[in-house]
Formats: sequence, C-alpha cells, structure tokens
Amino acid sequence: MVRNLGNRPTCKCAIARGARAFDYTANNQTQHGGSAMIRTSLAAAATLALGTTAFVVATVGASAQNFPSKPIKILVGFPAGGPSDVPARLIATKMQAALGQPVVVENKTGAAGMIALKDLLAQPRDGHTLLLCSYIDAINPSIFKKVDYKLDDIVPVSLIQKAYYAIAVPTASPANDLKGFVAHAKANPGKLNYGRVGTGSVTEVVPRQFEKTAGIAMTGVTFRGTGPALQEVVANRLDFMVGPLSLTMPLLQGQKLKVIAMTSPQRIASAPSVPTMREQGVNIVSEGWWGVCAASGTPAPVLEAVNKQVVAAVNSADFKTPIEKTGVIAGATSLADAAKIWKETAAEAEKLYKEIGFQKVD
Repeated sequence: MVRNLGNRPTCKCAIARGARAFDYTANNQTQHGGSAMIRTSLAAAATLALGTTAFVVATVGASAQNFPSKPIKILVGFPAGGPSDVPARLIATKMQAALGQPVVVENKTGAAGMIALKDLLAQPRDGHTLLLCSYIDAINPSIFKKVDYKLDDIVPVSLIQKAYYAIAVPTASPANDLKGFVAHAKANPGKLNYGRVGTGSVTEVVPRQFEKTAGIAMTGVTFRGTGPALQEVVANRLDFMVGPLSLTMPLLQGQKLKVIAMTSPQRIASAPSVPTMREQGVNIVSEGWWGVCAASGTPAPVLEAVNKQVVAAVNSADFKTPIEKTGVIAGATSLADAAKIWKETAAEAEKLYKEIGFQKVD
C-alpha cells in the first residue's frame, strides 16, 4: 500500500518541482563558476524531495493503520425507521463489532437530506464521520436552484442496496396493465390523478415520464408521505401511485390495491407475475440506491478501509436477510464503481428533468 502510494504521479511531480527549484539556484551559482555546487544542490534537491515523499507516504500510511482512532459517526438525513436509517444501523452494528470502536447513527433530518450532508462536510476529512447517502444526494442539484454542496465534495465509498418501484392503482380501477390505464386516462382526459411525495422525487418523475410517453394527462396531488398516498389508492381516491415495494407489496398481498407494473429492468422475484414497464412497451426504468459516502479529501487508504468494512457488512446475512425481506436488493460495490454510479445518476437526472420540463425549485 505504501509503495503504491509512493509511486503515484503526485509524488513524481513533487520530486520534479523540487529539482527545478534547486536547478534555478544552481544555475545562478554556475555564473560564479561553482560547478561542484551544481552537483551538491541537485543531490540536496533529490534528497529533500525523496525525504518529503517518504514523509507524505508514511503519514498517509499511518493514518490508515490508526483508523479508526475514535468513534465513528454515520449521519442519516432522514427519520429513524426509514430506508436510509435501517441499513445505516445494520452497518453500524457490524462495523462496531469488527473495528472495536463505537459506531453511532445520528439522524439529522430536513432539506431533502442536505442538512446531514452539510454536517458531513463540516467535519474533519478523516473517515470518522460518514453519511448514509443515496441517489437523492446525487439528483438534488437537478431539483433545487441552490444546494450547499458540489457533487465533487462527496466520495461514494460503496453502494449498499437498490430498490425498484411498483405502479399501484385501486382495485376498482378498470386498468389491469399499462395499456388499460392509458385507455382509462384517454377516456377520462384530465380527470385522473397521481400521488407525489417530495418535489422531483421518483413519485413525480415516473408519472410525468409516463404521461409524456403515453400521451395522457394526469393531475399531481402532493402528500407528506408514501404511506398516506397509498391509503388514498386503497380508498379509490387516488388513481395512480409509484411506491416502494416495502409498502406496496403488503397491500397487494392483502388485495387492497393492484400493481400493474414494475420500474425494474427485469421482473422482481418477490412479485414474478407483475410485468415491468419495459415489457409493456413503456421504456422507463427507475431505481433508487443507497450507499455510504465520505467527504472528499479523506485519505485514500482510509476510504479503502471503510469500503472493506462496508462490503463485509453488506455481504453478511445479518444485513441481507432483513433488508431483502422488504423487497430491496442488497449489494456492495468497489470505490470505483460507486463513483461511476454517483456521476451517472447525476448526469441522467439532469438530462431527464430537462426532457420532462421540470423547473428547479427554490
């Protein structure tokens, strides 16, 4: 690990800068006839540069070896018991047992998760403060006119889970699939509605994509939570709702609503009889993902150490079993893959929101 860091281009550049600085001095001395001093200065430059490089490598190596040197905090930007909080606590339990240091979860709710993210960026960049991040953090810059962070401020350490969504309609609806819903909507122009929870969320974006693709129009109704919105579907007062499997599947199993499509690329194992939107000729795939993030500037060896712990936790039965019971798919990634998904999510959101005519909000 230390040797690899020592061979990185940054270290070579440091040596080059040091040599050039001393070359300038040596050339001044040559004008006075000091050729021996040139060799001495160059040797001093090389020694100093190598010594500096060794010091940097040793310092970084020591930071990784000493990690963690104090309790670790995992910030969660949403309430306890939610899809961000539950996995955070499962991971904290596994990490604490493995590392021998307390790992605590702290909920800092509000502003679509941005309060917790802002707190992360205010802490030392040493890996002892982490964030249970999600796709929401990657798409917030596409939703809000002003955010208090840049995408490059965040380093995704690993993804931990992903989830797809179900399209729910009332049991009284004449629609049993997307084609049937489109026919129902066209027979009742402007009369059907859909539920949305949070501006720019999947509950708003997927219906608006569907409207544009199918050539229909619905009215958005805002709710404070997905649960209350789904209860309106059950009561036949809401015609269309995009909901997480953890909330929709129990209602489907209880025959309190119908699920006419999934937003997944393939059929979901927990609901194999429900076709995807793609299968029904509507090219929409929508997923949400969650992960563990750190602030940029955290030493690479520390990021690798955290990634190792998160991957081990996510791959454990203690994490997978309770998480996958809710219809969520557990899975960890490498640092590189997490970074790629983070950037792709942000870019895709920016493009999609422009396509559906979404206006950023204050």
